[in-house]
Amino acid sequence: MIDAHHHLWQLGAGYDWLDAPELAPIRRTFTPADLQAALAGTGVTQTVLVEGGRCDPGEAALLLSYDIPEIAGVVAWDDPAASFLPAYRDLPGADRLVGLRAQVQAEDVDYLGRDDVREGLRSYGRAGLVFDLVIRQDQLAAAAACARACPDVRFVLDHLGKPKDFKSWKSDISRLSKNVAAKLSGLFTEVEDVQPYVETALELFGPERLMWGSDWPVSTLAVPYAEALSRIRELVDDPRVFASTAREVYGLPAVQSPRRDPWH
Repeated sequence: MIDAHHHLWQLGAGYDWLDAPELAPIRRTFTPADLQAALAGTGVTQTVLVEGGRCDPGEAALLLSYDIPEIAGVVAWDDPAASFLPAYRDLPGADRLVGLRAQVQAEDVDYLGRDDVREGLRSYGRAGLVFDLVIRQDQLAAAAACARACPDVRFVLDHLGKPKDFKSWKSDISRLSKNVAAKLSGLFTEVEDVQPYVETALELFGPERLMWGSDWPVSTLAVPYAEALSRIRELVDDPRVFASTAREVYGLPAVQSPRRDPWH
């Protein structure tokens, strides 16, 4: 199985968002060894490591340097309007760079409509990299418009757009085009009942554009790692959500057999 979304960070190295009082349980350094301990006994053998809100190019160098077999790919931070991607290509471990992410959730609703941002996103598509969308529910409509305007970019929606209201969320997320995949990640810290969101995501994206991600260690604020995985597996019985979709979308190594393109 593949965990398509987790984090590692060093306390005191620019992760100011951890200062929030409610985040005290995870206000410490998380290392590759901590990740391996969390994965033990779960059946998860590969992961995608995602930037953790530090928002500087130094973090990319750190994440790419983590050379353990479990980390099959890295989604690093970048600014689409002023990209550091050329420098990232020269970093040790750059072969593990599979995608980029900006903290769009901290921007206004017009951010994804900016010409300079969209041109940066198109450059990611030309480079063969995915762009992870970490957005608020009220930014889903803008994300849908952006994805339609950038059809050659492969987008991945993190945390199902951080839903707040099921009815309006369902309407907004249904607008996303076929070049957008989605992660069943971060749900336990966003909503009390994850079932309707998981079922809707399966209906809208299908198992070939849907993948599971833990959002560990943030997810441990709500549930332990193994429990988060178990509860999603109770709702989803298609193995593609737990392995091949992430492998195909991010181009992770060790493909066992070819599958059809999920983007068409």
